[in-house]
Amino acid sequence: MKAIVCESFGPLDDLQFKDVADPEVKKGHVVVNVEAAGVNFPDGLLVQGLYQMQPDFPFIPGNEVAGTISEVGEGVSHLKEGQRVIALSNLGGYAEKALIPATHVMPLPDPIHVNEGAALVTAHATAHHALKQRAKLQPGETLVVTGAAGGTGLAAVQIGKIMGAKVIAVCSTEEKLALAKEYGADVLINYKEKDLKETLKEVTGGKGVDVVYECVGGDTFHACSRSMAWEGRLLVVGFAGGEIPKFPVNLALVKGYSVMGVFWGSFTQHDPKGFAENMQELLTWYVQGKVKVVVDEALPLEQATKAMAKVMNREVKGKMVLVP
Repeated sequence: MKAIVCESFGPLDDLQFKDVADPEVKKGHVVVNVEAAGVNFPDGLLVQGLYQMQPDFPFIPGNEVAGTISEVGEGVSHLKEGQRVIALSNLGGYAEKALIPATHVMPLPDPIHVNEGAALVTAHATAHHALKQRAKLQPGETLVVTGAAGGTGLAAVQIGKIMGAKVIAVCSTEEKLALAKEYGADVLINYKEKDLKETLKEVTGGKGVDVVYECVGGDTFHACSRSMAWEGRLLVVGFAGGEIPKFPVNLALVKGYSVMGVFWGSFTQHDPKGFAENMQELLTWYVQGKVKVVVDEALPLEQATKAMAKVMNREVKGKMVLVP
């Protein structure tokens, strides 16, 4: 089969598109014929050696796929050959076939296009877990989403609205803000044109923000950290801006708010039951039309480097998808 292979940590251009052996099915697993693979910011960090996980070489990146089951391993009774599925692969997604634990494979409802299914797993599931299990977002609270036109930011806008929050979208361009508004944002802030801290103070009437879904890092994080309400929750989701900020902990003491890490991949391992319940809720919302994956572009598998670079450079509105 064809796959994108990382032989050593380095620039995205070092990735190889080559023939590798097909995966062999084993107990408790299934083999999925990959029809689409989602591209995520951590994928680019991973192949450069900049992510918290560092696999052995060689490895195939890609942690979310959609497709059709071709083989079912021993002990798997809830899945069958020929079934349309979405799956969390952890690694191995940028390939024509992927071996995946059956516990992380879910039926893909017929109304959902395979490209959207592949892009649903990580971004929307991260936002869902962050707002539900970590922040415990309540109806009527204010929710700030930074990077609100990216894959996981746009997911947080939609899910925040479902959960009854007043959603404040923070983006770097008017075009990105228009997309966030289309998917439910109530208040729009262009942080390139307005002082983010002062604007957040203004739009919350001086109260501060209840929950921040923070994906950018750097100065954006610092502005949010100074804009929190009493008993607020500042969710650390990622650092798409490139700078991992240092946090002055006295702010949390004085303002009485919590800083919460969001590592969805770890959540899926520590609480597989909660992960499965979340995915079922997400899929139900999707079929009901309450959430939507916005696919910016679907590129052939051999153009993985181009897709990853577009994500890393924050040029994507929604999600990128690779199609083997």
